[in-house]
Amino acid sequence: MPELPEVETTCRGIAPFVVGKTVSSVTVRQRQLRWPVPRGLQHKLVNHRVLQLQRRGKYSLFRFEHGCLILHLGMSGSLRIVTDNRPPEKHDHIDIEFATGTRLRFRDPRRFGCLLWTAGDPLQHPLLAGLGPEPLSGDFTGGYLYQQTRGRKQAIKTLIMDSR
Repeated sequence: MPELPEVETTCRGIAPFVVGKTVSSVTVRQRQLRWPVPRGLQHKLVNHRVLQLQRRGKYSLFRFEHGCLILHLGMSGSLRIVTDNRPPEKHDHIDIEFATGTRLRFRDPRRFGCLLWTAGDPLQHPLLAGLGPEPLSGDFTGGYLYQQTRGRKQAIKTLIMDSR
């Protein structure tokens, strides 16, 4: 399963190719992922520009002026930048093409990933609202971690792995 550092690395790697770029087309070859890809996603993205790409937990957030695309890689998913005419392979489920000709290709052999849309604040989405502080932020300190461990009888690894 892609873990938080892999998602962070992926976001940093694809950001120069997508941030500030306008979506020209969306191709959904497989709608059935962990949750179905929203119908009409193409209409929400085409001719709109990605304003920002950020990570929240293991989710990638593609922010647009009118909403946010929430992407999770699941157990085996990956994102690739495709700059040539390479045809999609069996598990390449979604392509987001930009006006630059570059495509962002979502591959997920096991289909445990997800691609969702929210018009509201993505941080209030049910998948994200209950997450604890970002481990790479200033809120995640030794003092915070110490406070969270007080009065608990659970194993430290289980406690640390809890995303809340």
